[in-house]
Amino acid sequence: LAGAQDGLRLMFSLIPTLILMLTAVTMLRRSGFFELLTPVFAPVFRLLGMPPEVAPLVLIRPLSGSAALAVGTDLDSVIGRTAAVMLGSSETTFYTISVYFGAAGVKKTRYALPAALIADLTGFCMAALSVRVFFG
Repeated sequence: LAGAQDGLRLMFSLIPTLILMLTAVTMLRRSGFFELLTPVFAPVFRLLGMPPEVAPLVLIRPLSGSAALAVGTDLDSVIGRTAAVMLGSSETTFYTISVYFGAAGVKKTRYALPAALIADLTGFCMAALSVRVFFG
């Protein structure tokens, strides 16, 4: 019974964080915020070898997997393939960190967030390179 109570306490402690994160992602996506940032980040994406059209996916993937999947379904051809490989080679970083560290009661994440975001960036760049090598 004590284990069930701990599980319920954990679930209820995570609910506000999850609701806030999902609400923020939905607001940013529906407001057109990510589409406005695409031209701003286009030179950086070209420098990293990524199609600028995947900018919304790269920006939203660390926050929400389902929102990134929705963004990815709007893409086609080589860009769609790049988006599909990016979805498979990255993680919903902020969601994962908030859930796992919240469950463990960790308050200071130290280097976990920067390391995870660098890993996501590496996954995004390697996904774009892999698609160019194998399909381009």
